[in-house]
Amino acid sequence: MAISTVPITRPQAALTIWGGGLLAGLLNGVHAIVYYGVKSGVSAPSIFRYIASGLIGSHAARQSGWAGVVLGVALHLSIALGAATVYYFAALKFSLLIWRPFLSGTVLGLGLYVVMYHIVIPLSALPKNPHAAFSIADFISSGGPETYCRSCTVPSFPTIA
Repeated sequence: MAISTVPITRPQAALTIWGGGLLAGLLNGVHAIVYYGVKSGVSAPSIFRYIASGLIGSHAARQSGWAGVVLGVALHLSIALGAATVYYFAALKFSLLIWRPFLSGTVLGLGLYVVMYHIVIPLSALPKNPHAAFSIADFISSGGPETYCRSCTVPSFPTIA
């Protein structure tokens, strides 16, 4: 009796990471624009200037115009690409990440949420929010395919026009 084997090929790292990271960043960015546009009337440029203000400060982000928006988009996508990179290399070691993508993606999203809110944002140039706390409602509000790339949306935006 002959046994045939089918070789399992590993996806190309760069293509997988860039594709997954850009898709996650796009979904997360669209979510932030729609969610905060409807919830608080915040414009898309203000959302990305707010992200940029984490690096350059609120005053500089307000004064930067479209350069601040572009910086915010670049920072947003770099975080999504970083998350995709971590997920890709972790999936090479832990097959559960491949076989249970929704569960694994949700856990990754929760991990990113915790890292962003308790490490990145406190170390950033953003004004400190003394009332910041984990909100399961805000975490769940992203829902669906965007859950795993929840890292950059923030529950309330200060006015950065």
